[in-house]
Formats: sequence, structure tokens, C-alpha cells
Amino acid sequence: MNKSEKAVIIESVRGRANDASLAAITDFKGMTVEELTGLRARLREAGGEYHVVKNTLARIALSDGKHEVIKDKFHENCAIAFAFDDPVSVAKALSEFAKQSKLFALRAASLDGKEMSPAQVEALAKLPGREQLLGQLLGTMNAVPGNFVSLLANVLRGLLYALKAIEEQKGKASA
Repeated sequence: MNKSEKAVIIESVRGRANDASLAAITDFKGMTVEELTGLRARLREAGGEYHVVKNTLARIALSDGKHEVIKDKFHENCAIAFAFDDPVSVAKALSEFAKQSKLFALRAASLDGKEMSPAQVEALAKLPGREQLLGQLLGTMNAVPGNFVSLLANVLRGLLYALKAIEEQKGKASA
């Protein structure tokens, strides 16, 4: 690989890393190509990517960037996963894959420039996803007007019951 090819790889990884909200370094030593292809497909569905890059090139690419805090974690056989839309979905995909594969492990991660341990990535994976959170927010927003209408209906209902009781009393008094 010559210098120009290396420069292209460095710029590509640097651009992907700066666009990503989450960057996670993983160990994959001993895994088959089919297993890695399956992981890539899962990450793509979750809005992420998985790249195997030479350690030196990855360190250079992450220098002076958003995820610089993890650049020194590149050694031996490792790769990097990026999350662009929803970091929780990618963390879940990585966590689930790590539970299924004995050879795959999380090494370190960076969430918007803050270093995370594998345990913290696991905790992130346990959070509800973006769509679930949006659903909960919508449910909460929808409950406020519904509760308000119910409250007003109860006030009016109480007033109607009071008027009906007065009418019945007047009806008995005149009879």
C-alpha cells in the first residue's frame, strides 16, 4: 500500500468518525468472514458501519478529531464500529453480537468525544431506542390534553348533577 492509498483510507475513516456520534473499538480475532458479514448487516440495519482498518492508520485518522480519546486503544486485531443516527441501536447490536460470539468483544468506545468502557456501552444498549423514546414522548404529550378534557367533563358533570338535584327538590316542593 503506497502513501496515496493510505491517505485515502485515513481521510475516509476521519470523515466517517467525525460524522458518527458513537465510535466503538472491538476485538474480532479468530472470527470468520461470515460472522463479520453478519455483524456488518446488523449494524447497517441499526444505522451504523463496521470497518477493519490498520491500527496505525486508525490512530492517525482519529487524531485531532471528535473521537480522539480512544485512538490509543488500537492494538492487535481490532476494528471500529460507527453509529450515525441512533447510538443506542448500534450499541444494542454490538452488545447482542458480543453475547452470541465468544470471539467478539468490545474494547472501548467514544460517545460524542467522551470515552466509554465496555460496561458503559452495555448500559447504553439497555436504554430504550430512539423510536421507543419518541413513542413515549408522544404518549405523554397526548395524555395532557386528554386529561384536561376529562377534568373539564368532570366539572361539568358535577354541575349538571347539582342542577338536576335542585330541579328534583323544586319538583317535590311544588307537589
